[in-house]
Amino acid sequence: MTATTVYTGIPAQGAKAKLRAIGPPLALVAGLGVCCAVVWVGDPTTPGGFLPVCPTKALFGIDCPGCGGMRMAYSLMHGDIPAALHYNAVSFVVVLLFVWSTAAWTLGRLRGRAMDSWLHWRWTPLTFSIVFVVWFVIRNLPFAPFTALRV
Repeated sequence: MTATTVYTGIPAQGAKAKLRAIGPPLALVAGLGVCCAVVWVGDPTTPGGFLPVCPTKALFGIDCPGCGGMRMAYSLMHGDIPAALHYNAVSFVVVLLFVWSTAAWTLGRLRGRAMDSWLHWRWTPLTFSIVFVVWFVIRNLPFAPFTALRV
């Protein structure tokens, strides 16, 4: 075993070992913090800002599965859950799943053994793919009530 092995089965002990264990999750959270700060300052809910428009929407005029994701994140950061769900409900759920998997990853690194999360479930790739495709299709249907899903 090398000094960089994380999942040894032995919990991280001591401040240095714990900091080494949570370093990668902290780096991820710091990077996301920078992204969130850019979205906060850019305010994607106001047209004409410096944040880019979705290329799929700009080129083809349809909403991709991620369209509204930045507006969802902006609304979520401001505590406006109904607006976040309106902009992109699937991305909202993905954010919750991401928080869960990041917490499990961090805890696993501290405990020295991998922790189970939704990423380890057998049907996750298939389920995620189906939800992704269905969301892409229904939010582009040209009749009510599906037109309300467009952003």
